[in-house]
Amino acid sequence: MTRISTTEGNLARLGFGDPRRAAAILNGWYDGVGDNCDHLVSEILASADPDLTIGGLDRIVCQRPGLIVKLGADDGWSDRLISVLGASVALNQHLGAHPEDVDVLREPSGRRDAATLRRILLDAVGADPDAAAPVADPARSDDLRRAYRRELLRIAAADLTAADPQDLLPEVAGELADLADATVETALALSRGEVAGWECARLGIVALGKTGGQELNYLSDVDVLYVAEAAVDEAGEPMCETGRAITVATRLVGALTRICSAHTAAGTIWQIDAALRPEGKAGPLVRTLASHAVYYEKWAKNWEFQAMLKARPMAGDLALAGDFVDLVTPMVWHVAENDQFVTETQAMRRRVISLLPPREADREIKLGAGGLRDVEFSVQLIQLVHGRADDRVRQRGTLAALAKLIEFGYVGRSDGKDLDAAYRLMRLLEHRIQLEKMRRTHLMPEDGLSLRRLARGVGMADAEQLRTRWREATRRVLALHQRLFYSPLLEAVARIPSEAVRLTSHGAEVRLRALGYADPKAALRHIEALSQGLSRTAEIQRQLLPAMLGWFTAGPNPDHALLAFRQVSEAMGRTHWYLRALRDGDAMAERLARILSSSRYTVDLMMRAPQAVGMLIDEASLRPRARGEILAEMQASAKRHAELDVAVQHIRAVRRRELLRIAMADLLGLIDLATVGAGLSELFGATIDAALEVVRRRLDWSPRIAVIALGRWGGGELSYASDADAMFVIEDTDRPDAVKVGTQVVSDLRAVLAKPGPDPALDIDVDLRPEGKGGPIVRSLASFVAYYARWSSTWEAQALQRAAHGAGDAELSAALLHSIDAVRYPADGLDRQQVHEIRKLKARMEVERIPRGSDPLRNTKLGPGGLSDVEWAVQLLQLEHGARLPELRTTSTLGALGVAEAAELVSTEDAAALRDAWTMASHIRNAILLLRGRASDTIPTNPREASAVAQLLGYDKGESGVFFDEYRRRTRRARLVMDHIFWGLE
Repeated sequence: MTRISTTEGNLARLGFGDPRRAAAILNGWYDGVGDNCDHLVSEILASADPDLTIGGLDRIVCQRPGLIVKLGADDGWSDRLISVLGASVALNQHLGAHPEDVDVLREPSGRRDAATLRRILLDAVGADPDAAAPVADPARSDDLRRAYRRELLRIAAADLTAADPQDLLPEVAGELADLADATVETALALSRGEVAGWECARLGIVALGKTGGQELNYLSDVDVLYVAEAAVDEAGEPMCETGRAITVATRLVGALTRICSAHTAAGTIWQIDAALRPEGKAGPLVRTLASHAVYYEKWAKNWEFQAMLKARPMAGDLALAGDFVDLVTPMVWHVAENDQFVTETQAMRRRVISLLPPREADREIKLGAGGLRDVEFSVQLIQLVHGRADDRVRQRGTLAALAKLIEFGYVGRSDGKDLDAAYRLMRLLEHRIQLEKMRRTHLMPEDGLSLRRLARGVGMADAEQLRTRWREATRRVLALHQRLFYSPLLEAVARIPSEAVRLTSHGAEVRLRALGYADPKAALRHIEALSQGLSRTAEIQRQLLPAMLGWFTAGPNPDHALLAFRQVSEAMGRTHWYLRALRDGDAMAERLARILSSSRYTVDLMMRAPQAVGMLIDEASLRPRARGEILAEMQASAKRHAELDVAVQHIRAVRRRELLRIAMADLLGLIDLATVGAGLSELFGATIDAALEVVRRRLDWSPRIAVIALGRWGGGELSYASDADAMFVIEDTDRPDAVKVGTQVVSDLRAVLAKPGPDPALDIDVDLRPEGKGGPIVRSLASFVAYYARWSSTWEAQALQRAAHGAGDAELSAALLHSIDAVRYPADGLDRQQVHEIRKLKARMEVERIPRGSDPLRNTKLGPGGLSDVEWAVQLLQLEHGARLPELRTTSTLGALGVAEAAELVSTEDAAALRDAWTMASHIRNAILLLRGRASDTIPTNPREASAVAQLLGYDKGESGVFFDEYRRRTRRARLVMDHIFWGLE
């Protein structure tokens, strides 16, 4: 900029709020020194507040007339001065009152170490920096304030002129903490000059909070804790009694506090806050080391140990302060083991947010949701939980701790990068807001001028961009905080004793056996295979395993779970999301542990495509999908492959994944028995539909085919072990080869779905077709109608109670189902002979189909009071009353039972007995298959397996006897009802 462009109009356009005043000042400078002002004007325009800058610089120049020439010749000096004048009203005013301090900014200054700062401040008050206990004249406290302000001015200049102030932030915050240490040390020297007899007391000052973490703001309360002891003479004898030493130390602390907080013509420094001491403000200001030990060993609350996380020796007797830190540090790293530590910490954070004044909550940079405190609490909680066994993460500073948590895999790289960036941005905003008026505040300003100054001070175009960037940061922090801070994994690890977290520590085999592992040697081998090495994968596994080992033991088979976890983890290899999701997910790790320890069937499905474990990330992903959605995916997948076997393999792969989805949701208690049955039934239908389409597409022509679902499939009550009972009907057509072609299609369909392979087979059982095993597999619609009208048996009418559309042509199914209504719901019910036939068949089944040598009382299907008893009783009611009660015409066993109860065909008590027995037996059959990976209708006699089945049904470990007693109680009641309804016994 040149003098020609300093007209009021140009200055207004360039950003001056008061262009007339700015023009007058600039013209005066140009008159005095000529074109040397050009770069000064450009720097002023680039400052956070050009009006504030030019006014402050004018006041200084008026007192130091030759300064403008020197600044014009020294770009660095002018840049530092102008940056400070534009960013801080308080420092602007200070330099106006003390123009000589401009010289502090003359030379660029890197970070001064703590020892140098201590020496500078002690020299300023005339104390000897080399003395063991420096003493100064208390009348020189203003010299400390002025020296402090000069050092603050120098730090602010380096901060404000940094190429990347966010990158420099840790250095700035660290130097501010070092300056606080030097200030307290110097204030203590002044206090010694005021308090008589100070020599008899040792006073150690411990830094806490942001000071302790060496991440101090420009204006924060400085959190401290005091520890005192009687000094000793050269002979090692106490120079006074302990009580006297505490009294003297308390007086020193009182004087020190007044010096730091007093307001004088030289300004003020900041408040010293000792509220984090034992018993808080109600407790004594100073304690002995022994008194501190008693308090922290017996009375301290969980949050008080968290407050000591950043404790470090600060000033005074550093050896004594160090003794306190050594005393409390081991307790800090064991606090996570205390009952309710995690939940109390989480509750404390929620309470802080709830107490924010509503008018300030949306402006809070520090305490608001998604603010600085959320980052700090998240980092501290993860540190305290994992730092018990891993001292690499034991860092005082937030950013340093976060870096270690990222490095060693406790926080994901992407998440950690986002937290780091957001934290730096919000700390920078906090610094700039405090720097403006040197006031302790964490609120985003509301007035336009302050917002504009803040935006420019952090390198943003305007207030709108500032708000946008800040809100983006808070939203990201809040999302990460919710996930990390409330992680189930974190809470689970916190409950594990420290020695148990160290997986390779002495006695690991003993602990594993105590947890419930039958083969601890094998368990240790799996643990070593998962966690050995220095890779990031191994680091994350070392974090996961302590919690996973505990979660495995909550299930029936922890040994198999650990082996399966190793297999899944190895199969997933370096898949980028797997371990991250286990570590950071809301409940994925615990869900996976529960499934692996409960079900061989589910593990087998999972191992065929380990990527499917990703469904555990989100609970909504575990809900059974709609039939249409599944069918569309199967069809799309099959269309990409011309070969029949390959196309059907892809259909079966989709089915396998959907079976896994349903099984996992079932094991996790997310769906009930009815939803399992309906989901499996719809999956059967979609699979047969898709496969039928693939089989038919190879032929030039084939008749329309409908698949009639029977049995549990038709009732929508499939279990995991169920076959697909079905009949096949083709359309009526003049083509003579229709039945032959249809039979070939059905044969091919059954073959490709039942073919052994990597995915579960689907067996279609056609034994319930007309004439049973002796009849044709496929009939035309007319043939079905004729058969049922003339020759059908009573057992076939019973089988048709659960006939429903299963797959294929829905219109053809509807036609057949309509035609058989008269057969399955006879107008006059059943005559005595037909009832006798049904009873005779039931009696023969009970004798012939229960395996020899097995206990019928344990048979959930054919045993007394089991599934067969309930279903036959209900179907008999449907055959007898379905014609006059249309509501009974349902394929669902429980649905029909509910209608019979409402129609008073069955009493409420009897209906409840049948329902309870059927439901429990169905649960048991499902549990047996999930547990073993193979089907069985018989409750295991092996105590371990019986206990595992009981656990899957919600019983505690060791309650297999209670479980079987409950099953027998229900089935006895059901059998009595069945005897009455089915057998006609009173």
